[in-house]
Order: sequence, then structure tokens, then C-alpha cells
Amino acid sequence: MPVEIKSIKGYYYLDAWVMSHIIHQATISFCQRYLNKDNDPGGRLYDQMVMAARSAPANIAEGSSRRQTSRETEMRLTDVARATLSELLSDFMAFSLTYNIEPWAMDSENYLAFRNLQLERPNYGTDIERDAWLHIQAQRRRFSPWVESDNIMVCVNSIKQLINRNITMLQKMISRQLDEFKESGGFTEGLSKERLTAQMLQSVEQGAPLCPICGKPMIRRTIKRGSKAGQQFWGCSGYPECQGTRDT
Repeated sequence: MPVEIKSIKGYYYLDAWVMSHIIHQATISFCQRYLNKDNDPGGRLYDQMVMAARSAPANIAEGSSRRQTSRETEMRLTDVARATLSELLSDFMAFSLTYNIEPWAMDSENYLAFRNLQLERPNYGTDIERDAWLHIQAQRRRFSPWVESDNIMVCVNSIKQLINRNITMLQKMISRQLDEFKESGGFTEGLSKERLTAQMLQSVEQGAPLCPICGKPMIRRTIKRGSKAGQQFWGCSGYPECQGTRDT
């Protein structure tokens, strides 16, 4: 497959990116309402929680944008987003322990009702920036009666559920990214294939011999080390599977 550099806005369609924005906004609202000079005198927890929440959509976007040039970076940044959400979840857990906010039981009415509330799929047109903004706001309104509730137990428990849901999304993304990398490689592998194809075509045009072992076109190569460094020879284009050589 030829190496192509296309639009980097594919992450706009990711549920994980949309969900992470909802969590970010819900965290800002929570911190503004429930953290104050008495329980967070230096504002350190406020900053920590908001920055952790912000980090998730930022790293999802950056990782997705790097997809075409570095699958490894894409996976690493997706994992950073997952890790920062885990950090944020720990902060909400600590808050709930401090103020005795008991987690919903998995068979409770609130838990089951909130679990059934799902994101809608985006339907973007040509104005993708505006459409994405409108979509995120529409999805935020679906969850806001819960995550921005004046009932602190509802607020904390629903945000924790969204964070857990987002972490699961990102874990599945990383698994898919790894499978795709195993199947097709990344940008570096694609460049190597294109370079090899170009070398083969050039060699054929120059009347390169065929490999005496497998019959594939040979490529002019240069010895890089040893007493013969700098000398050229014909090497099989199927290397390293085939190690056939000829003198030039």
C-alpha cells in the first residue's frame, strides 16, 4: 500500500474523543462547584483534576493525528490518555472516600439507568469543526442532568461511570491499533517498501541481473563495513529472506 498523508481529523468521529470532552467539561463543573478554599486551599487538586481531564482528549487527538506517520506514537499517546483518565478516576475515588459518597451498586436503579444512556453517532457535513462542536454539546446535554447534578452523589458516581466507560473505549482502541500494526506495519515500514519498489524499478531499467537463487531482480548495494567498505555489489531484492549476491 502506498504511503499517503491524508486529513488528520479522523479523531472527530471517535466516541472516545467525544466522551473525553464530556468528562473534561463535567470535571470543570464539578471542581467549580465542589472544590473551595476550605477543602482545596491552594487550588492544587482543582488544577490536577482539570489538567488530567484535559489531557485525555488532547492525547487522543494527537495520537490519532500521528497515526499515518507513527503507529507506535499513536498507541503510546492513546495509552497516555487512558492513564490520565485512571489518574482522574483515582481523584474522584479519593473525594468520594473523604465525603462518604458511596458508589452505586451495579444492580441499583441509578446505575442501570445511567448505563443505558449511550452516545449518539456523529453525522458531520462539510463544516466539520462546527458540526463536531454541535455534536459534543448535544451529547453533553444527554449526560448533564447526571454529571452536573446538584446531588453530589449522583454527580460523582455518574462522572466515575463515564471515566470507566472512556477507559474501556481506549483499551479497545489500543488493542485494535496493535492488531493493525501487526498486520500492516507503520509509516516506517511503508517507506521501506516504497523505497525497495523504487530501487527494483531503477535496477530493472539499468539492466540489473536476476538473483541466481530465487530469480528476483537484484539491487545495487554498497558494502558499509570492513576492508571492502565502499565497494558495490548486486544483492537480491528479496533480502533478508534471500541472500543471493553477484559481483558488479
